[in-house]
Amino acid sequence: MSELISADLVDLDLSAATKDAAARSLAERMVAAGRVTDLEGFLADVAAREAQMPTGLDGGIGIPHCRSAHVTEPTLAFGRSAAGIDFGAADGPADLVFLIAAPTGGDADHLSILSSLARQLMDEAFTGALRSAAEPARAAALIRGEQPDQQPEQQPEQRPEQQPEEEPQSGPQAASRSESRSESESEPGPEADGPRSADAPAPEPTAPEAAPEAPASAPFRIVAVTSCPTGIAHTYMAAESLAKAARAAEVELTVETQGSAGFQRLDPQLIAAADGVILAHDVEVRDRERFAGKPLVDVGVKAGINRPAELIAEVREKAARGPVPAADAPARPTAPMDQGAETTDGFATRLRTWLMTGVSYMVPFVAAGGLLIALAFAIGGYTVDKAPSVADHFLWTESASWAALFFQVGSTAFGFLVPVLAGFIAYGMADRPGLVPGFVGGAVALTVNAGFLGGLIAGLLAGAVVRAIQRVDVPPVLRGIMPVVVIPLLSSAAVGFLMFLVVGKPIAALQKALTGWLSGLSGANAVILGVLLGLMMCFDLGGPLNKVAYAFAVGGLANPNPGSLKVMAAVMAAGMVPPLAMALATTVRGRLFTRAERENGKAAWVLGASFITEGAIPFAAADPLRVIPSAMVGGAVTGGLSMAFGCTLRAPHGGVFVVPLIGQPLLYLLAVAAGTVVSAALVVLLKSLGAPAAGTPGTDAPAADATHPQVSTHREVTTH
Repeated sequence: MSELISADLVDLDLSAATKDAAARSLAERMVAAGRVTDLEGFLADVAAREAQMPTGLDGGIGIPHCRSAHVTEPTLAFGRSAAGIDFGAADGPADLVFLIAAPTGGDADHLSILSSLARQLMDEAFTGALRSAAEPARAAALIRGEQPDQQPEQQPEQRPEQQPEEEPQSGPQAASRSESRSESESEPGPEADGPRSADAPAPEPTAPEAAPEAPASAPFRIVAVTSCPTGIAHTYMAAESLAKAARAAEVELTVETQGSAGFQRLDPQLIAAADGVILAHDVEVRDRERFAGKPLVDVGVKAGINRPAELIAEVREKAARGPVPAADAPARPTAPMDQGAETTDGFATRLRTWLMTGVSYMVPFVAAGGLLIALAFAIGGYTVDKAPSVADHFLWTESASWAALFFQVGSTAFGFLVPVLAGFIAYGMADRPGLVPGFVGGAVALTVNAGFLGGLIAGLLAGAVVRAIQRVDVPPVLRGIMPVVVIPLLSSAAVGFLMFLVVGKPIAALQKALTGWLSGLSGANAVILGVLLGLMMCFDLGGPLNKVAYAFAVGGLANPNPGSLKVMAAVMAAGMVPPLAMALATTVRGRLFTRAERENGKAAWVLGASFITEGAIPFAAADPLRVIPSAMVGGAVTGGLSMAFGCTLRAPHGGVFVVPLIGQPLLYLLAVAAGTVVSAALVVLLKSLGAPAAGTPGTDAPAADATHPQVSTHREVTTH
């Protein structure tokens, strides 16, 4: 295994102007060193990680990072910029840029080394040495942890921090424990514990000085958990930042890092003895119920990096108030979709997030079930739904049997749509306790024929009921059984009652009326609906409004009729237009676009043909005022024409690859082509009216350069 970083992976004169260009410049060094096999694929993974959360840190540091199948071995490239590059940090641009590349499933030894770098970035002496390094080899040696000869006294301090990092399972946790040990040394009397009792005779000379204060007060003890989406950098940087602030505040802190280098659980005795809990995370904390009844501060991982002292002060203040009410205890965890929300977010914002949570979990069932059903129709015709059960009759050599198998498996998957939608809406509102009543409510919605709308209402009811139960103050002895017995029992009974006897039947009547309206759509009404759906699909290019239109269309496939099949066709046709239009525009008037946009345009042909609307995001990010209106006009044209032509579609996805399953396929393709031409012509016209907003043609200046279409491919698999 070669070294993590070498001199040829260091650029002390990084001239890139944007974070995307910086990532590309450093990634090209990785490719030249044989560490990355596919430059564009790797940059797409970097951009996907960047889209989750900016990677700029206070102190002039940018740390783009990802795990990628295009990385052959754990690698780090370093660049130093004189002008600074904006990575989204609150205090301004970064002059130190670290690009971390880890292979998918990378071994824990090297991931521990990456986490060690993250901790070093919290050390001003380390970053200062990098800023003054005169040679690439010197910078690489510093990053590898090789100490200069003129400062031998620092070696004993660095060794204990790095050595545990090289142990696959205990690296990050061992580093956290070493922080606790250093705190114990600073206050030997009150913090003496089992593992250090053997050293008790050594500090005896200092014991008399500390003795008068030791009995007066025990140290304030905090346990913390840090985690980030990839678990490589921010997880460990937050742990290091919290540990430093704890030492300054004379607080005893133990951190559990739920990162890629391993997950070593906090000792239950430490949790029991803790006076407070800090959770700094951007993904759900595993086994969060361990912290029930403790004063809790729950924030994003970047808060743990940027303001650790405030978090420690906040948890101390909460602990000073006395016992934690049941409504504030971690036994009632914040909903996963609310964890990153600002306290000022309104109800409408949170409602949209909850609904999108349910839709996002429903989509894989849509893809699996819908495409299997579509394949069954393609093989066995539209009478395949009348076939007997394949459990009773199946012939291996008959295509009709295989078609029946695909249809019945797909129908089974489709049967989960409404329960999954309801269950995960409730999950988004109330975490895991919401799953049981959510699924129950969704199943009841199917039973009373309330359909897709019933699932939406059932999920919201389940989440609201669980949240109401969680706010009830219960005796401590009952808290342990609340999430396992009491909450599922009471919430399921309440949601079942409401769905069966109160709201289920009115929603079923509304669903029936809506189905009848769709079935009877014709003429101008159908065209207007198609235009509206087209505008929604192209407004935010895969965002919430796009998903509302898509979910509306997919919901109709559960009980297909001519109207719902027309809606599905119009939605998919309109969603194909934006990337196809951008691809066409970059082909006919390439000089209006940057080199990176022209490259993105080549991939956008495939993305658009595959119904991946997000393929247009790089163009919209660089020039939203011209691209988004153009896409909306083209989408509206396509949606309206598709409805006017009477095109139908039984598959929920697939683009041009499911044309055989489309009613009026030639007219359908004509509608897509018309919208594409209109949108491309409009964006070319708008860009021609003034200087190209993206920058000088042929440069790599636009902010979305590295937002490659491959990122959209990944996102679309999990959304549409």
